[in-house]
Amino acid sequence: MRRILVWALGLACLSAIPMGAADWITHSGDFQRTGWQKDETKISKDTVKNLQLLWKIKLETKQRSVYALYGPLIVERAITDRGFKEIAFVAGADNDLFAVDADLGKLLWKKHFAWHAEAPETEQASFLCPGGLTAWPVLQPLPQRGRGQNPPAAARGGAPAAPAPAAPGAAPPAAPAPQRGGGLFAIRAIYTLSGDGDLHAVNINTGDDLAPPMKFLPPNGKPYSLALVNNVVYTITGQGCGGNPNSVYAVDLMDPAKTVHSWRSGSGGLWGTAGPSFGSDGTIYAETGDGQYDPQTNRYANSIVALTPLELKLKDWYTPSNAEWLWKRDLDMNVTPVVFPYKGRDLIVGSGKEGRFFMLDATSLGGADHRTPLYRSDLISNEEVDFAGAGTWGSLATWQDPAGTRWVLAPVWGPKHPNAKFQVSNGETNVGTIAAFKVEERNGKPALTNGWTARNMVTPAAPAVANGVVFALATGEWVRQANDKEGGLYQADARAQKSAPAVLYILDAATGKELWSSGNQVTSFTHNGELSIANGRVYFTTYDNTLYCFGIPMEH
Repeated sequence: MRRILVWALGLACLSAIPMGAADWITHSGDFQRTGWQKDETKISKDTVKNLQLLWKIKLETKQRSVYALYGPLIVERAITDRGFKEIAFVAGADNDLFAVDADLGKLLWKKHFAWHAEAPETEQASFLCPGGLTAWPVLQPLPQRGRGQNPPAAARGGAPAAPAPAAPGAAPPAAPAPQRGGGLFAIRAIYTLSGDGDLHAVNINTGDDLAPPMKFLPPNGKPYSLALVNNVVYTITGQGCGGNPNSVYAVDLMDPAKTVHSWRSGSGGLWGTAGPSFGSDGTIYAETGDGQYDPQTNRYANSIVALTPLELKLKDWYTPSNAEWLWKRDLDMNVTPVVFPYKGRDLIVGSGKEGRFFMLDATSLGGADHRTPLYRSDLISNEEVDFAGAGTWGSLATWQDPAGTRWVLAPVWGPKHPNAKFQVSNGETNVGTIAAFKVEERNGKPALTNGWTARNMVTPAAPAVANGVVFALATGEWVRQANDKEGGLYQADARAQKSAPAVLYILDAATGKELWSSGNQVTSFTHNGELSIANGRVYFTTYDNTLYCFGIPMEH
């Protein structure tokens, strides 16, 4: 009865609450993987001096190799039995999902996903194949938000509504499927992919299942971040973990048969940490790792590929002209490409371990020969071709300043290449930095101009940007010195012993100048602990199972 009364009161009062909330529904904030929080108003160059540690909380999950907690997803306004709550949702490596009160730093609920696969759960937790939960979940976008979270697709509807719980005594649907309609008051789901390959639709308010789990992937694989675009869930997999082929996967939640579609690279994994990215027409973009490139036998290693929505048919691809050389040196194309509009068309920027950046036109990724990009940079990093700890890793970011200049931001691991000159340099870099590029016209075509590099940072994560400032996380993970191997497997203990605590930096987005630092307030390193930004707060997780929240203190 108490829950019903709270819900009724919430619905009655909701119209009186401003609806300008800012959610963070997926890795990098949106499905173009921009890392740009356009709705942030509280943190700025003027207020960043007031930033402080608001709270931190330990969330108990079993660590698997260097994997512990993934970055949080944020819902600014959820209606719970305790009233309106801003909630941070964090997935844990041991098939766990947590909901944390973002105002108080208190646990609201925890859900553990039991193993439901004929194959047993792997006992081996290596750096490359940790087992357990490896994919960032994805939040159901709020219907009719109009914030561009879901790119349109010609044959599909708009942003999906969340599934509704089954009536008491009624048989639940066979698999999670979004509810049609419901508008602002629809119950939203957070879709989570457990290590057994099951896709779960979980009520964000209560942690209850909205429907039985559905089989999406084979067990013991290594999927990366989920995407939910026009009622279709997507992910990518890499490293061939569990003996499973490296593929892009998709399933339409409105399809009664829940047919799973896939596309195989034929050679080379897909392992950008942000998962696939999406163009304005719904086209899927992903990078493939090193391997054999031979289109005649359907092998597309070391490439940026474009696939059709849902059916995942190959539309186009770009492969660097030195792909064979890259393969021999294990220099994968290993980031999630970022997509942004430019003069009426989509542009795509990708990179990899080699330390170059490629800009592609969505209308023809690599020209007639698939080897000619719109722009190819000189080497930005990786003079020694040290694949283990240099180059570009994970994902990128992009934003547009008030003057209309488009920027692309990238985490650079290892020393900057000595021949790479930038307009502004904020100190020598020998372990890593954030590099910023401007998109400018050159000889009648868009190109990347080296803008600035930030201060020295140990193995930085993908940056995020909001309101004229860049958020950068030095993960502390000392990859270059922690490649100890035993039986061919990277050892988590060695990395932990040789790594340093993570540090959060805030930079001027125009110059890269350091404006603020968390100093020594964080006590552990982080792996795949990218940033989340929403409503005056910055979140990330660390290897010791801690969720941190820095932000502007609330006025009472």
